[in-house]
Amino acid sequence: MRRHVFLRIADALSNVYPYFQQRVDATGRRGLSPLQKCTVKIRMLAYGVGADAVDDYVRIGESTTIEYLEKFVEDVISVFEDENLRKSKPNDVQRLLQMAEGRGFPSMLGSIDYMHWQ
Repeated sequence: MRRHVFLRIADALSNVYPYFQQRVDATGRRGLSPLQKCTVKIRMLAYGVGADAVDDYVRIGESTTIEYLEKFVEDVISVFEDENLRKSKPNDVQRLLQMAEGRGFPSMLGSIDYMHWQ
């Protein structure tokens, strides 16, 4: 992901949703920044790592990471759906299939449950 895209996502989420804002706890210590919170979620999605794997990276507990991963996805869709999400075009699907086949996952789109999209 390009830096400007990542920063745009982190900035937009922190402006709209309180979870993505940095807070100070009762002892006066700063919590995680919006960049740290978004980094964890994007790393999980991009690399398919488990919640316990990112705990060492930014010190977010496993249960907190799991809880907010779904919220992250929903929030990104909510903020950017009109601007960035679109129906795939035939060449997009073909490109994904070629990438998947090159990685050893032929016909990967056949495993996606899309009944609720129709």
